Amino acid sequence: MPEFCVTGGTGFIASYLVKALLEKGHTVRTTVRNPGDVEKVGFLTELSGAKERLKILKADLLVEGSFDEAVRGVDGVFHMASPVLIPYDENVQQNLIDPCIKGTLNVLNSCVKATVKHFVLTSSCSSIRYRDDVQEVCPLNESHWTDLEYCKRYKLWYAYAKTIAEREAWRIAKENGMDLVVVNPSFVVGPLLAPQPTSTLLLILSIVKGMKGEYPNTTVGFVHINDVVAAHLLAMEDPKASGRLICSSTVAHWSQIIEMLRAKYPSYPYENECSSQEGDNNPHSMDTTKITQLGFPPFKTLEQMFDDCIKSFQDKGFL
Repeated sequence: MPEFCVTGGTGFIASYLVKALLEKGHTVRTTVRNPGDVEKVGFLTELSGAKERLKILKADLLVEGSFDEAVRGVDGVFHMASPVLIPYDENVQQNLIDPCIKGTLNVLNSCVKATVKHFVLTSSCSSIRYRDDVQEVCPLNESHWTDLEYCKRYKLWYAYAKTIAEREAWRIAKENGMDLVVVNPSFVVGPLLAPQPTSTLLLILSIVKGMKGEYPNTTVGFVHINDVVAAHLLAMEDPKASGRLICSSTVAHWSQIIEMLRAKYPSYPYENECSSQEGDNNPHSMDTTKITQLGFPPFKTLEQMFDDCIKSFQDKGFL
């Protein structure tokens, strides 16, 4: 059986991918910053097959060479480790941009040294959809790229970092003849696997509980975690998969999501005020023809992904 490395194993998508790979009988190495942090990492060791086939290794995105050991001799690498949502963070460069861009370069350089055959990068629809002409060019497909000047103007630092990181990944792969496939998911929703919600799930929880005072003024594609994991497996396993793959279901504004949830789960306090921030609220559509032509099944609906998410919050006592 092939052996795979998944970077950033405690992340939302990464932990589900580790689970799926173990369930398929693969041996998996995953990297985390602190393998000794049982509170954060412990749930991975309890996954089915983990005792026999999961190795958890220490690696830091900002340290050159720290992924050398993790990728040496594996059949494929999934690079997923990257900070996601860091709201109100003063030091965006240090906490978001550097780990995202330098981390991607460090992992890729380790893979070049180890002559890794297959590399799947988790990018984002945010490296596609931020541009002034978004309405004119819709539906957005894999040929479209985010405009970095647009990101700077509206302080969309996550999109800025993801776009540069993905462009750099393509450059390194081309220079070294590496087989790179990139998955570009939109906003990922689904049930909780880790003990505590992080990133996207934390944002959903805070909106449902009315914790921040306002909800994001964002129109974004949403996608179920199961579809994202399936897209990553397809990107690694299907020889016909190449280039970028948009992985996104319905596009909606957060106001529509709140309306949908309020109708079904009326007892929660939900955010009432919409943020006044602009630049992130352009209506758009995403073209998923490419991944569908590879035989990918229809994407799960908004109702399915948010139902699974809310139910898991209820089961785990967060709601």
